[in-house]
Order: sequence, then C-alpha cells, then structure tokens
Amino acid sequence: MTGLFSAEMIRNLLSSAAPLMLGSLGALLTELSGALGIFIEGFMTLGAFFSYIFAGRTGSAAAGIILTAALAGLAGGGLSRFVHATGANPFIAGLALNLAAVGVTDSLSIMWFGTKGVLRNPQLPVSGPVTIPFLERIPLIGGILSGERPSVYTAWGLTLLTALIISRTRIGLRLRASGLSIMAAAERGIRPQRYREGAWAAAAFLAALAGAALTFRVEAYAPGGVAGRGWICLAAVFLGFRHVWGVAMAALVFALAERIGLGVQAFGALPATVLLGLPSALALVLYTFSHFIDNRKKTS
Repeated sequence: MTGLFSAEMIRNLLSSAAPLMLGSLGALLTELSGALGIFIEGFMTLGAFFSYIFAGRTGSAAAGIILTAALAGLAGGGLSRFVHATGANPFIAGLALNLAAVGVTDSLSIMWFGTKGVLRNPQLPVSGPVTIPFLERIPLIGGILSGERPSVYTAWGLTLLTALIISRTRIGLRLRASGLSIMAAAERGIRPQRYREGAWAAAAFLAALAGAALTFRVEAYAPGGVAGRGWICLAAVFLGFRHVWGVAMAALVFALAERIGLGVQAFGALPATVLLGLPSALALVLYTFSHFIDNRKKTS
C-alpha cells in the first residue's frame, strides 16, 4: 500500500490511537456506572510520569507500567469511595484531580531532577515493536499488524475483553443496571456503589496505561504530553454512542485527525496552534453531531 494508506501510515495511526482507546474505555466504564470519570486526563498525566520513574527504578518497562497502573487503579477506587462518603460532586472531584496531577508531577520533577522540562534517560528500558508469527501469515494486512508496539496489542486486547465483560457477563449486566437506576439495582440486591468504585478503579488503571503508552512512544517523559487527550476520551464515549466498539472507532477518528494535523503542519500552511487544536475542535463537532442523532432516536 502506498500514499495515504501506506503500511507506515497505518502503523502510526494505530500507535496514536492506542492511548485514546485505553482512556476512552475507562471513561466508558465510568459512564455506564452512572458517574462519568472526569479524571481521565489527570490519571493519564500521572501514568505518563510515574511509568517513567518506576521503569527507571525497576529496570523493566513492563514492571514500571504495571506498577503505575495498579497504583492508579487503587487511587481511582479510593477517589470514588471518597466521593460517596463525603457527598462530593464527582465532576469537581475529577477536575481537582486533573489539576493536582499537573502540580504533583511538576513538583516531583523539580525535586528529583531539578527541572520540570522533558526527562530523557538513555538507560530507560523500552519495549520495541513486537513480532507475532501468526499475524505475519495473514495476507495483505499481516505485515502491518505484526511488528506493532505493545500498546497497540494491549489496547485492542483490552477493548475485546471489555466488550465481552459488558455484554456477556453478570458483572457487565450489573454495572449497566447500576448506572441506569441506583434504586432499581439496589432492590435487586445489587450494590451500585461497589460497581461504581470498580468502574472508577478500572478507568484509572486504563488511563494510567494510556499515559504510559504516550511516554514510551517517544521514549521520554514530556510535561504536557497528554495534551488534552483525556478530554477527547470523554468525547469519544458519546461519539461512540456508549458502545465499546463505537468508542474504539471514535478513538481512531480522533487519532486520524491528529495525524492529519501533524502532516499539514509539515507544510506550514496553518499556524501550529490551529493544528494542535484540530482534534479538540473535531471532538466538539462530533460530540454535538452524536448528541443530535441520539436525541433524534429518542424522539422517533
């Protein structure tokens, strides 16, 4: 394949979409639980920073990423419990975490490294492209699918797992029931708060994985590298009509917009600030469009 649909272009697209897919899956789980997790951006920021730290300390990229995601999951579940116990507004609590994440990472970066700029460690363990023999044997697309970054396989694997859990298991059924009506779920013996805590914990876990994917894609921690992707993940939930595969496709659309913006920027035709805002602008337009379609379905 050549031109726009070259193998390299598709690899770059899938790599760009992986963090968005992971973060969007987490946002979807919180939405289905009845309380949308505004905190996705914050946990992506924390995941990007601490995966760099823990990978350097443990000498293993996988260990650093898993440890970071696990701690984020505990924090996400704890945040949900705090909101429930105190009656705090979930939106304000999530927004506070987003703001705190930036302050925490900047402060620790200055304290530990003397700068809040880009952190690059030549000895940072990284995971290169992974070759999967059985994928290579698939005609036409095998050469593209095999040899991708681990984050791509992780994103698609977790998307499939999430789809199965939501649609095929009792946990998924009860999660959706908790989000539809707390009182009705409680009458059936379901504890909605438990499922909400689990959804927030899973969302924080996935958001941290997304942040780690951003860090290891460039093999360095870059402050501000999340660049609003957490908010785009929230928009993807509604653009995908609250369905797992719809959300995955929405993430691909936003990743494509990002790649187009980078491509146009190389020609210098538009100001950089306009191009950087292209995915966010697209998120707003598509969210409005999906909301319009959703309302039409409800009234028809």
